[in-house]
Amino acid sequence: MALLDDVIDANGGIARWNSLSRFTLHLSVGGTLFSSAGHAREFKDVIAEGSTRTQSVRFTGITGGEQSGSFQPDAITIETVDGEVLQTWSNPDLAFDAGPQVLADELHLIFFCGVTIWNYLTTPFLLARPDVVVEELPSWKEGIETWRRLRAQLPSKLVTFAGEQIFYFDENALQRRTDHDLFGTKVAHYSWAHESFDGVVVPTLRRSQTRQPDGTVNAKPVLIDVEIFDASFE
Repeated sequence: MALLDDVIDANGGIARWNSLSRFTLHLSVGGTLFSSAGHAREFKDVIAEGSTRTQSVRFTGITGGEQSGSFQPDAITIETVDGEVLQTWSNPDLAFDAGPQVLADELHLIFFCGVTIWNYLTTPFLLARPDVVVEELPSWKEGIETWRRLRAQLPSKLVTFAGEQIFYFDENALQRRTDHDLFGTKVAHYSWAHESFDGVVVPTLRRSQTRQPDGTVNAKPVLIDVEIFDASFE
């Protein structure tokens, strides 16, 4: 598909992505979903290390630097900084239609952040997988800009917020928005301030807001706010 090819090339190319296996991020994650659950500063100024090939992310420095948390589809753990396991959740299942109140539990919060960060970091290369079905949609007018769009059907074996998502790309083929349902609410994730790290282009700022049925977005509340300070790939 021409649009997806342009997008992959603009973000570093599939050959470069396929040569990589790991990523490391220095980032902060917040927003009203976190503050309303009592975790306003849980993921401020943390390190996230993960695999580009399988769904796996480890967060170091959560809860004010006192603990670490790991996300994999079959297990969530909370550990001390020395590696002592404090809590484990085997075969987790976070129903994203259950409501954001589930994030009050720290194991659920790590699950949520693991899904968030892994999907953020692997898109748009994730869309090139053979088990992802993509379809180009009519373009979208965003202010004075015209953004092209892809609808993606994601396989059930991937842990994602929603099986169907719509991705928006600007005139430079950089990802600027993603639409899907979250906790029974229609949301739009905006991304900007793209930078190149080790040959991979990453949007360093992301913001998630609610949207109306016509696709317009509400300025408040900001559900999720992500800032990436630095990134590396190997």
